[in-house]
Amino acid sequence: MAQTMLPAGTLTGKTAVVTGGGTGMGRGFATELARLGAHVVLAGRKEERLAAAADAIQSEGGQASYFATDIRDPEQVEALMNTAVERTGHLDILVNNAAGNFIVDSDKLSVNGWNSVVNTVLNGTFYCTRAAGLKMIEAGNGGKILSVVASYAWTGGPRTVHSVAAKAGVTAMTKTLGVEWAHHGIRVNAICPGPTDTEGARPLWADPEEEKRLRAKIPVGRFGTVEEMAQAASYLLSPYADFVNGEVFVIDGGEWLGKGLTS
Repeated sequence: MAQTMLPAGTLTGKTAVVTGGGTGMGRGFATELARLGAHVVLAGRKEERLAAAADAIQSEGGQASYFATDIRDPEQVEALMNTAVERTGHLDILVNNAAGNFIVDSDKLSVNGWNSVVNTVLNGTFYCTRAAGLKMIEAGNGGKILSVVASYAWTGGPRTVHSVAAKAGVTAMTKTLGVEWAHHGIRVNAICPGPTDTEGARPLWADPEEEKRLRAKIPVGRFGTVEEMAQAASYLLSPYADFVNGEVFVIDGGEWLGKGLTS
């Protein structure tokens, strides 16, 4: 079990919205933020997963609620942020974790396939960031916004051009808003996880030989854990990172350093 980074109570009194919070890394982020004292509002399209995640957090003594949301719809996003403020009185943290991707040769990628990923990863992240940011600016108490990107945003990623373009857009948005919104006391950063052991990723290395091949690309020789990603995220969302702004925190065991367009 990974050692926790920040003490319980670090985020007491804060409200955090986590998109894609029902499973995987998003659930890990929400669980850690709740452990640190935040009231987490889980968002996602599948209500049953959100409910299960919220129940699990509450069973451990954390504060959690959920609101079924399709982040591709700006009206639903607005309703999500309004609900978070109505329930707790304020909105302090946003984690843009919801995403979508699939592997396809670029010459076989349809317009609908392109839009399905870009509308979630780039447009959805913008809708959430804008809606949350306006709440934070109106309240005048600052805030923290964290997005999840991928290293192929700057190395390139054959057969994932839709996701590459979207994640690159989120990376640029992070840096831009980090500058624009700093005077409002809002810190905008991103985390870039490497291969992480989640239920969604495990099928990618179900074959032992494939797992061995993937591990060999990571200098530290293993996959990351959800707990490690959540701890990195919690640092950037805490007062300890008040002087970190417009940055992308890579946590991948050194994987991307040896990676290029032809790897």
